[in-house]
Amino acid sequence: MSNEIYALRTTANREDQVLDFVSSNAQKKNLSIASLIKPHGLRGYIFVESDNREDVEQAFHGVPYARGLLPNIINYSEIEHMLEQVKIQVNIQKNDIVEIISGPFKREKAKVSRIDQQKEEVVVELLEAAVPIPITVKLDSIKVIRRDSEEEEDEEDE
Repeated sequence: MSNEIYALRTTANREDQVLDFVSSNAQKKNLSIASLIKPHGLRGYIFVESDNREDVEQAFHGVPYARGLLPNIINYSEIEHMLEQVKIQVNIQKNDIVEIISGPFKREKAKVSRIDQQKEEVVVELLEAAVPIPITVKLDSIKVIRRDSEEEEDEEDE
């Protein structure tokens, strides 16, 4: 039994939501879905790797924004160029001071409170906020501007 890749049509710009729904359906129903792929640079499709078409159909059954499977099986060579080999090598540590470089909190400074390598997310607390509120941001939307070890001098000035 070798896995095959199926193309699932989705509403454009809703690929992430379909991916989440299909993933949770596959886990709940214990379906044989090996991987889910949101192709880089191709809107309106996600790829599902499985050893049988029935499990793929069950996984997206009733999922909003899922439009249906394409009839043909996709060869890996056809989509290989759309897959980014992204392994972010993270040099971020707890208590680092970072600057948010994208999103609604762009240019805000924050302190790292937790790092989730699997999801490639980091939980930060904004420094300028009156009340510290934890915010989850993607690893690629922050940059480290100061290490924790340099921070002790600042606290002496008060």
